Amino acid sequence: MAKFDLTSKMTKYLDRHLVAPLLEFLWAKKIYNENEILQAKLDILNKTNMMDYVIEIYKQLNPEKEVPEEMKTRRDQIVSQLNQFQSEVDVVMNFLKDDKVMKNMETMRDPKTLSTYLTSEFNFKVEMMESMYKFAKYHYDCGNYAGTTSHLYFYLLVMSPSDKNYLNVLWGKLASEILIQNWETALEDLNKLREYIDSNTNGSPLHLLQQRTWLIHWSLFVFFNHVKGRDLIIDMFLYRPNYLNAIQTMCPHILRYLATAVIINRSRRAAMKDLVKVIQQESYTYRDPITELLENLYVNFDFEGARDKLHECQIVLFNDFFLTACLDDFVENARLMIFETFCRIHQCISIGMLAEKLNMNPEEAECWIVNLIRNARLDAKIDSKLGHVVMGTQPLSPYQQLLEKIDTLSVRSEALQQLIERKVKAKTQEQDPLWYNP
Repeated sequence: MAKFDLTSKMTKYLDRHLVAPLLEFLWAKKIYNENEILQAKLDILNKTNMMDYVIEIYKQLNPEKEVPEEMKTRRDQIVSQLNQFQSEVDVVMNFLKDDKVMKNMETMRDPKTLSTYLTSEFNFKVEMMESMYKFAKYHYDCGNYAGTTSHLYFYLLVMSPSDKNYLNVLWGKLASEILIQNWETALEDLNKLREYIDSNTNGSPLHLLQQRTWLIHWSLFVFFNHVKGRDLIIDMFLYRPNYLNAIQTMCPHILRYLATAVIINRSRRAAMKDLVKVIQQESYTYRDPITELLENLYVNFDFEGARDKLHECQIVLFNDFFLTACLDDFVENARLMIFETFCRIHQCISIGMLAEKLNMNPEEAECWIVNLIRNARLDAKIDSKLGHVVMGTQPLSPYQQLLEKIDTLSVRSEALQQLIERKVKAKTQEQDPLWYNP
């Protein structure tokens, strides 16, 4: 359903290479006219060096037309330019192919020591790194993301954080790791970039707000694919004040992804209260079925409304690039939340009534409740004769409460520590905002 599609909002904060997978997803879902999606892909990729892909899309859009000569000419020019860049970095590329040299380099964490070693052993000059940066960026624009990651990794080893291209390289490295779906390294790069942005004391507030807004959007690729992502997205978006402020100021639509992460993460139910407060604060700027589900359930206690919104939520998740893989987990946990909230109010509940609230038939509802009891997730008994569920007492575990409070306190303490560090640490100069300016 195009009504709930956020792609047009998301693309403002994404590199065009990261937009391409979103358009591929929309094309597969057939939410929009296929030719409109192809034209959007052509417009975006036409500003990159991926000319083979551009020509392929052009042929799909115009099967009866010849490929324009200017496209063929531009492709030849790109290949020629790539070869020129290659010749400028031959010295660097030669020793990068040597595994022994790379292992030695990785043990030298100090850029000055590494630079001295390379200069004495391989006739290396620091000035070559500017050509290396341009070569990596050109490779990225051509769609060679795997090659880009290795070039930029070398750049980060050799150059200090004060280098003029350092921030751009961090952005490029993160984008490349995302596009080759290397989620473990992408998470490391995401954390490095976040720390670099947060420690920048010379940047203007607007500049830092823009940087964090971009990082929030790029991080969705990592958080919804990494095994620890469902925890990390809550810590970053909800409990880091600067990022929560960026969401509320620049991109309240991100609440969809934060809300989904809290719903599907049973171990982080303590975050629900804080999340609902934020959703209420931002309800005048952004609403969708997922945020409305939580409002109906925890603010209005409107179980009929929550049931209706759960049905809409399934449509939203099915058609969302980042959330489609969470659909089954979301439905299961949302039903459990509705059930738990309903049970806090009633001691004896009709299975038929529960089935209606959960969008299930009575037989499915009974089986579902039996499984909850069997897995020790529900203290209750089923009266099959009367068709009732009789609730037992469910005291909260003090141990669990303590764990949840410690977890939240840990995140907030880290945020406070970083705030103090930023006050005492100065940067030499303000960096350019992005690896890739659309």
